[in-house]
Amino acid sequence: MTLRQILIHPDPRLKKRCDPVTEITKELRVAAGDMLETMYDAPGVGLAGPQVGLMSRILVMDCVKDPEAAPRPMVLLNPEVTWASEATNVYEEGCLSIPEQYADVTRPAEVKVRWIDLDGVTQEEHFAGLWATCVQHEIDHLNGKLFIDYLTPLKRQLITRRMTKLKRERARL
Repeated sequence: MTLRQILIHPDPRLKKRCDPVTEITKELRVAAGDMLETMYDAPGVGLAGPQVGLMSRILVMDCVKDPEAAPRPMVLLNPEVTWASEATNVYEEGCLSIPEQYADVTRPAEVKVRWIDLDGVTQEEHFAGLWATCVQHEIDHLNGKLFIDYLTPLKRQLITRRMTKLKRERARL
């Protein structure tokens, strides 16, 4: 497996809607493994295809935080929210494509999500807590939406300026 470079905002690919996965290929399986390895290395709890330049509806996540618990790596192809609770949850979100920037985002507290796994089998699961926040955050990526899009224009502008400066600094190194 290979660590993939994570795109940093602003990047036009992060604002584009991804194409559905139509075929589960060897390349897609390799990409899924690479994405999991990249996510764990970052470290993060979720990573979507466009964050590594893969413009397909694929995301990976593992929200197990307890070091004593077994990890639960998940690969979701063409995920869609089929139900969302009326109850909401506020969570301080961050993003691997917007490093070291965090903000409170309000989302449904629970969601039901349907997706296809790497064996081509349709799955559906009810997510709550961090899992619900994470899967919604990653599905947003597949739709070209970032967590900062939930913020006021002023806060979004401030974070975008910081990321532009960070990209310039990294390019110099």
